Amino acid sequence: MYLLEEIITDIMPLSEQSMKRLIAEFQEVKHPRGTHLFRQHEIDKTLYFIKSGVARAYNQSATTDVTFWFGMEGSSALSYNSYMKGTCGYESVELLENSILYEIAHPNLELLYNTDIEIANWGRKLVEKEIIKVEERLISRLLFNAGDRYKELMQHHPELLKRVQLSYIASYLGITPVSLSRIRAGIR
Repeated sequence: MYLLEEIITDIMPLSEQSMKRLIAEFQEVKHPRGTHLFRQHEIDKTLYFIKSGVARAYNQSATTDVTFWFGMEGSSALSYNSYMKGTCGYESVELLENSILYEIAHPNLELLYNTDIEIANWGRKLVEKEIIKVEERLISRLLFNAGDRYKELMQHHPELLKRVQLSYIASYLGITPVSLSRIRAGIR
């Protein structure tokens, strides 16, 4: 479990006064497994941090369900289009475990950004870190084959492999569950 103060500090340390102001705007919420924090084609400007649990972001069409992100303790969860542009999101975010989250509504955070330069800079750092994560996922998908991406997942997020069903892992890697089974067998 991650405390909110730890998550905030991992993004950027704040003074005691700014930390108190920011923490005061968050609410701790509990949701059961299967809850959707966001649904594609809808607007939701809430920002979440995961205290405990696992989530996945995916896009669903008539024929496919593609997982492209997993979040665990300490991760942020938001619909980028909704949050930043106020337009419908392209993704759904589903909780894969019973979860405890910290949530903050966009207008409350915007007010803090407009009245506290330190929190505004913290928000900039949050966006920078999210952009780097997206870039790393994109580069991994473009430059490495599925076997290498699976090995990278094993190395950097082994606990994820124990907590997420293999069909979602396969989708995340861009392969079928059968191909994932072959990769796993080849590694053993």
